[in-house]
Amino acid sequence: MTGLNTILIVVGLFLLGGVYSFIKQQMPKGLIVLLSIGAGMCLVAGVLRLEVWN
Repeated sequence: MTGLNTILIVVGLFLLGGVYSFIKQQMPKGLIVLLSIGAGMCLVAGVLRLEVWN
């Protein structure tokens, strides 16, 4: 199960990089909010799965 945890955490970090890029490019606020929510959900899910399964 650690493979899925790693994938979730990596995707979350990738999305956080996208949030940073979108803020730098001054993209629409709604898009930034959606992307940051998705990043947060991926990171939380990955960390929670690590805590639950270990």
